[in-house]
This record gives sequence, structure tokens and C-alpha cells, in this order.
Amino acid sequence: MRHVLSTYLFVEHRLTVALLDRILRSGVDEVEIFCARQHIDYHNRAQIDELRHWFLDAELKVHSIHAPLFSDEIWGCSGPNAHISLTETSRAKRIAATDEIKRAIELADSIPFKYCIQHIGVPEEEYDDAKVEAAFNCLDELIVFGKQLGVEILVENIPNDFSRAERLNLLIGTTHLPLNFCFDTGHAHLSGGVETEFRLMKDRVRSTHVHDNDGELDNHIFPLLDEGSGDGSGDGGSIEWGPAMELLDSCAGDVPLVLELREVPEMETPLVEVQTCFEKLESTFDGR
Repeated sequence: MRHVLSTYLFVEHRLTVALLDRILRSGVDEVEIFCARQHIDYHNRAQIDELRHWFLDAELKVHSIHAPLFSDEIWGCSGPNAHISLTETSRAKRIAATDEIKRAIELADSIPFKYCIQHIGVPEEEYDDAKVEAAFNCLDELIVFGKQLGVEILVENIPNDFSRAERLNLLIGTTHLPLNFCFDTGHAHLSGGVETEFRLMKDRVRSTHVHDNDGELDNHIFPLLDEGSGDGSGDGGSIEWGPAMELLDSCAGDVPLVLELREVPEMETPLVEVQTCFEKLESTFDGR
């Protein structure tokens, strides 16, 4: 499987050419850019131009972006209006949220990528028919907008009443939206379980988010790193990675292994640990 690293690992830091160069030199071939404005300000032409020039000559490619969750630079702390949600029932707020996601997708004009990973709602959000209608309207518009730029919208499973696997299939069945999925191992572990959620999503999985947790908190732990290492990187993970990797490897087509990991301040060499993570995950296959 292709190795892709989400820049979520460095989301609290500015995405610079120096950081991208470090990622490339670590052995990673592709990245998913996490669109948080403190990390990459997709409204900032100067930053985008600098990154565009670097990517023109670099071997590192962009596989995908993660759609923004907030419109501010401080993780939504500026107020509720900074939250970006497709399930917003206020028409004005829904239009604002959709427009913000479009600005992120427009990065494809400067830095080509294939997929935009999109949430429906927020974690633990409860089901509401009006919110489903709101999400349909947003997704319908984003699909058309993305297609014009060569970008496909992939909906990610998250632990709420809109985005568990069964609900995602129901959404597609009732709306007939041409949607495929990004399968998130950690989120599946918090919902019906990795195997159950995967088997419901498998035929439409085009990308992945791979990370671990203890089954209770969505803390994006490094899979399979040694417990008790003192940096908290691998402590508490409870996904059974042998069976999980067999499932991921069974996907049709060239579905990549995308690590979406949270930064551990005590970890001195995170990019070294990323490579260790890739190696250990692939070594879990039966028969190897």
C-alpha cells in the first residue's frame, strides 16, 4: 500500500517548505494537507504561492486535503460562527460553511490533489431530518464544484448519527449522491468496530485515515509503537492491527495507507516514528 502522511501531525505549526522538505527526506512520498488556517491559510496567496513553487519541483505529491473544520486560526475558539458544519440548518451559516470549504478546494488550482476528505456534522451529533437535508444541499454543491477542479469529495466516517457506516450508506441510497468514502480506523473503533464499519463501507473506500485509540477517546495515537516509551505515542491503543490491515489491504484499487496522527510534544523524532509505524503496520499481515 502507498504510504501517505497527513500533515495533521504538525497542524499546530505553519506548513512551510522547510517542513515539507523534512517530510520528503523522511521517506514519505505523499501527503494529505490538513486545512486548518493556523497550519495552511488557504486565503493567504503568499503562502499558497510559496508552497506551489516548492511542489512544482518536489518529488513529494499531495494525495488529498482534509476540509477545514473551523474558519478561524484558533480551532474555533473565536466563537460558534467559526465552526464549519454541513448540517447547519441556518441557510446563511450553511452557505458560509460551504463557501469556506470551496476556498480550500480551490487549492487544487495551485497544488494538484485528487480528494477532499469531508466530515458530515460533528462528533456525537444526533440525527435530525432537517440536518440531513442541509448536508445533502452542501454535498451536492461541493461535488459539482470539486469536479470542475478535478477533485472528488470523499465522506469520512465519524462517530455521530450521520456518519457511521450504516448512515452513510443510507444517505447515498436515499439521495443518490455520487459519493465514495474515506475509511477512518480510529473513528470506526469508536463506533461499531473496525471490521463491522469497514465491511459496510468497503465497496466505496477510496482512501483511509489510520490511527489508534483506547475505544473511548478520539486521540489519534500512533499504532503499534512501544507502550511505556514515555512519550505517550503508543500508550492506550486497542485496535487489533493484524485483522485491520488485512481488511484495508482487501480494498479494490490503489487505496493508500494514510497516517493521521496527533502530535506528541515529548516525541523527539516524529518522522522517524512515522516510518516505524508504516513498517510495523505492514509487518502485521498474516504469513509475513
